[in-house]
Amino acid sequence: MALAAGVDVGSTQTKAVVIDERCAIVGRSLTDTGANVIRAAEQAFQEALQNGDLREEEVEYVVGTGYGRYKVTFGNTQVTEISCHARGAVQMFPSTRTVVDMGGQDTKAIRVSADGEIVDFCMNDKCAAGTGRFLGAASTALDIPLDQLGPTARRGERPVKISTTCTVFAESEVLSWLGKGKKIEDILLGVHQSIASRSVGLLRRVGVEDEVTFTGGVARNVAMVDALNERLEHRVNVSEESHFMGALGAALFALDHILTSRVPAGTGGS
Repeated sequence: MALAAGVDVGSTQTKAVVIDERCAIVGRSLTDTGANVIRAAEQAFQEALQNGDLREEEVEYVVGTGYGRYKVTFGNTQVTEISCHARGAVQMFPSTRTVVDMGGQDTKAIRVSADGEIVDFCMNDKCAAGTGRFLGAASTALDIPLDQLGPTARRGERPVKISTTCTVFAESEVLSWLGKGKKIEDILLGVHQSIASRSVGLLRRVGVEDEVTFTGGVARNVAMVDALNERLEHRVNVSEESHFMGALGAALFALDHILTSRVPAGTGGS
């Protein structure tokens, strides 16, 4: 059985997914991207193979995606992360019509058709105020690990209003609220609500259609999921694989190539 792989090189983390011909994930990995992007891509791919007890020669085709997709030097081709997140979201949640992809560097709103084709999309255009980097700034300012931001924000009751539209000033504003005696959980709740508000603004620009699927690393943040649900007034789709959605989409494009290449010339696919 043929195997296909997708490697999603993000600004913060690199993800790799290996799938079989049934589109089932048989190997996955997640690693920090760091300064050496080529090494991160190679490491993620090798760790995905190890995770699935697979051999490299079993993988027939590899697609790179993400901001560092051209650094997947062992890959066969590249596909944009917008196309890959859309494809992965529809594969995981077939009724998906809108995707919000929130990563470390940017946030994308994507409207898709039933087969995962892009209908429209837009990205945040005001610094990184609506992205994971904004959460990183809050994490630094408050000296709280990133994975604790969501649970801490959930304890908030009176969210502060975060006004800055630039990550550069986010840390200063967070510290300012702290200096005014505001509770850490209320500050973090305000941060999450601010990011969610900007993200929903992007979604409305492309048109919010049910169902909405949340992808990217920030999808693991429970408070961000809550904030999006509240502003959209319905629940977004979130999967255990949400962080791997771009890599999954890339692997699906790789599988397309494998299956298409098997069709004998002149048969028209019949």
